[in-house]
Amino acid sequence: MNAPLPIPPIWTTGTTEGIHTGTWRAATPRHIAAPSPCHQACPVGGEIARWIGQARAGDLQGAWETLVRHNPFPAIAGRICHHPCESACNRGGHDEVLSICRLERYVGDAAIEQGWAVPVPALPHAGRVAVVGGGPAGLSAAWQLRRLGHAVTIFEAADELGGVMRHGIPAYRLSRRVLDAEIARVVELGVEVRCGQAVQGEAAFAALARDFDAVFVALGAQRPRGLPQLDDGKPWVMDGARYLAACSRGAPPPLGRRVVVVGGGSAAIDVARSARRQGHAVTLLALEREAQMPAQRDEVVEALEEGIELVDGAMLRAVQEADDPGDAAGTLALQCVRVGFEPGAERGSFRLTPIDGSDFSLAADAVLVAIGQDPRLADLGDAWRRQGALLWTDDTGLTSDARVWAGGDLTSMARFVTEAVGMGARTARAIDRALRARAADAAAPQPPCGEAAEPVVPLSAISLYYHPKRGRTASPRRAPAERVADQGEVQLGLTPAQAQAEAERCFSCGSCIQCDQCVTYCPDLAVQRVGDGYRVNTDYCKGCGVCVRECPTGSMAMSEDTK
Repeated sequence: MNAPLPIPPIWTTGTTEGIHTGTWRAATPRHIAAPSPCHQACPVGGEIARWIGQARAGDLQGAWETLVRHNPFPAIAGRICHHPCESACNRGGHDEVLSICRLERYVGDAAIEQGWAVPVPALPHAGRVAVVGGGPAGLSAAWQLRRLGHAVTIFEAADELGGVMRHGIPAYRLSRRVLDAEIARVVELGVEVRCGQAVQGEAAFAALARDFDAVFVALGAQRPRGLPQLDDGKPWVMDGARYLAACSRGAPPPLGRRVVVVGGGSAAIDVARSARRQGHAVTLLALEREAQMPAQRDEVVEALEEGIELVDGAMLRAVQEADDPGDAAGTLALQCVRVGFEPGAERGSFRLTPIDGSDFSLAADAVLVAIGQDPRLADLGDAWRRQGALLWTDDTGLTSDARVWAGGDLTSMARFVTEAVGMGARTARAIDRALRARAADAAAPQPPCGEAAEPVVPLSAISLYYHPKRGRTASPRRAPAERVADQGEVQLGLTPAQAQAEAERCFSCGSCIQCDQCVTYCPDLAVQRVGDGYRVNTDYCKGCGVCVRECPTGSMAMSEDTK
């Protein structure tokens, strides 16, 4: 029998640890925490992937606590937000976008039902801040400032807090039980509220600035825009916002049988649907074609389901009062023309081209105008700098007065509730930084809040193999005939099973879910699990990128070596 061959001296003795294959590498994988596109699009800067992950794991209270770090109104936002996060969702490039808004409502409703609350903070900084205006921007600022340890007093001209959420959004979209519950949570943090106390004029604001360490002004936009074709003094003309406020109080005015609502935004849809619930035959006259209307698509669909007639791509030219007020066709003849609508570069700007020979008439008994509102800057006096129809502020919300900040519709044309909530939160943090710096006698500029170190995660970074195609959970709503008969909510909440199924569709873009796929697929065993995180052993990583390609959340990236 032949003797065994000797082991060559260049062989190892059972381990390859001595062969540092990492020297071959030209790029190194990194585990990252990167912003998801939904986070970047969110008006309040919410950590969407994080709270959905918590909800998916069954930790609804943890999900709610993550939500309210940025927005005290998840149950409200889950009903009325224009949800730009969903338009940005990476899942839309795979099958259908995630129903983020409905999931937020589900978590927010759970908090109300369970009575969850955040701890009442102490007053370690003892800054005293006056908030003028108890709408979404003011309440959001009060929430954040109080949680940061400052004493807050809200001055609200109306008898109740809520602003446009209470007086401009109908109960069939936003239950008053939900509105009251989430506003109460803000007040319960120890916020002082002075309702029925308007602040107007330079002297009044100057007095606040003397009595408080900072002032945040969020008066909203309350001056309605009119149409030159209409005589506002006529009894058959009414501003849409005033009509919605009257309906909210339970005292809608009599309008006759046929009502024409002029406008194409969400407010116009709310006016039309509210009039429909009062038994009127309603026609909506919009400059835009249906696909161009600024109202949320769901609202347009629901309005059409409820029997509202849409006349789109058309403009009112004149109104002729009938000779016979008892005419069954209506007391008014609205002379209209079809138009070509071209949106401008800036929000609210557009160009109209009347179409020859397209004139027509609409019969009506009343006209409700809902084409937008502007701030009443006269209420502020003349001391502060303006910017067109808005109050000027810098990027932090500071006005031309170093003691006064402002936000919401007073300073922006965004005109969405969650945009106002986001502005209130960001300005509150700026006020907090200013008060801290003032207390420390430090004039050094503070770093901006919330800047992302990593780029937004694209769909191409997600390994779609781990995400089988699944349709979006349908958003349930009541039948049209049932819902026009009362003020009950139209859109219904998700069931626990629906919420779980939808949460499981989330890619968790940019958020590591500790799935260990990077460990499993690394051909060099160079990726190692360390506690709840991971480490790449660069002695052996060859930079092949398999771990990055296998990541189901896009939370790994390759970086070129510069050695």
